Amino acid sequence: MTNKQTTLNTLNSMNKDTLMEQLGIEYLDIEDGYIKAKMPVDKRTWQPFKILHGGASIALAETVASVGSATLVDMEKFDVWGSSVSANHLGSVARGCVYAEARIIHKGRISHVWDIEIKDQGGYRISVARVTIIVVPKNNKK
Repeated sequence: MTNKQTTLNTLNSMNKDTLMEQLGIEYLDIEDGYIKAKMPVDKRTWQPFKILHGGASIALAETVASVGSATLVDMEKFDVWGSSVSANHLGSVARGCVYAEARIIHKGRISHVWDIEIKDQGGYRISVARVTIIVVPKNNKK
């Protein structure tokens, strides 16, 4: 991946046939230790009362943390696995999009910890989450 736009295009193309595609998640910005993505609030992500489902928010949070960690390690040598997710839902939203911004707060050899804020289009905080990612050496024995 040669530049930010190429990286974003590559990451977005990897969503095909995944939960991220089903939820409409799109990566918008990436820096070292930072990633931003958006997700629509619509019939794909609503709960029965037509507001954003907390599980969709958690899926978005774990997604940005996992993708963020994947960009920080050599993916030919390591896998990144979500290990722990903790979230607080602070508000609700019924339409439009939400935006997740993830910042790494710990980058260890075997674990990464991310703080994620999910906000609506007006910048109102909808959820906050902390995600721990485990960095695991690939087993290349076949």
